[in-house]
Amino acid sequence: MAPPPEIAIPSTSISDEGSGKPYTLYNITLRLPLRSYVVQKRYSDFSKLHEALLQQVGAAPPQPLPQKHWLKSTVNSPELARERQVGLERYLKTIAESLDRRWRDTSAWRAFLNLPSSSTTNSAVSAGGRAASVASGAADPTTWLDLHKELKQHLQDARIALSRRDSAVDGGNTTAAAEAAAAARKSTVRAGTLVVVLTDGLKKLQESGRVGDGELRRRRDLVSTAKMEREGLDKLASSMPSVSGGAGSSTTRGLSSSPEKAKLLNGARPGGRRLGGGAPAPETDKTRELDNQGVLLLQKQEMEAQDLQLDQLTAIIRRQKEMGLQINEEVERQTQMLDVLDEDEARVRGKLGVANNRIRKM
Repeated sequence: MAPPPEIAIPSTSISDEGSGKPYTLYNITLRLPLRSYVVQKRYSDFSKLHEALLQQVGAAPPQPLPQKHWLKSTVNSPELARERQVGLERYLKTIAESLDRRWRDTSAWRAFLNLPSSSTTNSAVSAGGRAASVASGAADPTTWLDLHKELKQHLQDARIALSRRDSAVDGGNTTAAAEAAAAARKSTVRAGTLVVVLTDGLKKLQESGRVGDGELRRRRDLVSTAKMEREGLDKLASSMPSVSGGAGSSTTRGLSSSPEKAKLLNGARPGGRRLGGGAPAPETDKTRELDNQGVLLLQKQEMEAQDLQLDQLTAIIRRQKEMGLQINEEVERQTQMLDVLDEDEARVRGKLGVANNRIRKM
């Protein structure tokens, strides 16, 4: 028996698509043993689910549905939206974790959460609904970040599987190596799907204007980095290593050099961008999360800051020059005063000499 899914409602979003009146969407995150995804539902969808559960089971769920407020709207009241978000999460968690399986075994429950059913037809419908939910969830800024975390997890799973494959090849266990290679390819395929979804989500976020230009550039660079990592891991997963030489030495057909392979398996950013024309400049913490346009903008900002510092330094030097000129003028005035004093002293000394001569004659 499969364990119940982990259900949470970490965030909400406001949407008015297809309607003249905005409404609140609750981003439901489901984590299953083999995958995780996001489903967006509004309060009316929860109300329909509650009615369907009552009709199919014949009894109310163990947790009551939060009541509808007729005087306030969750769109205009963040407190009410948060309160209802907590209540709806408790409603779903109670049904999912209850010992009584009657409510979560119904078709209404599975259709609401896009869970796979036993029949092939329902599974195809559920998969289509899940893909549509993930694609629509990528248009929400918070859900987009959750999907990016899931993408990073798939890439990490692929790296772990490839490391396990190489270890199995070194040990001569071809069966374990084949299983690890299949797991790595599965993770890279899922990562590729999420890359497409996140790229489409960025287009919707740009059209809606829900995030700024700087944040859009940062997210584009995150997707670009993940895409390069996924392509590198996919090449590693598509080519089976073969043992050559002694124990512990293996080579991989169709792959790049061992340092690049080690970087991919260790989760380092794949090579690609070179900063500077001659000798390439190393990436910094500021440039690592920026795309090419962001690096160009950062360079312009740094040049403007340097120009501003030069202007400030020029002003300081100009003030120092003015102070030096004023000191020079003051020294010249003091010198002139000393010259006048010296002339007065010489004149007085001459008069004193004349007076002394007259006294001696008397």
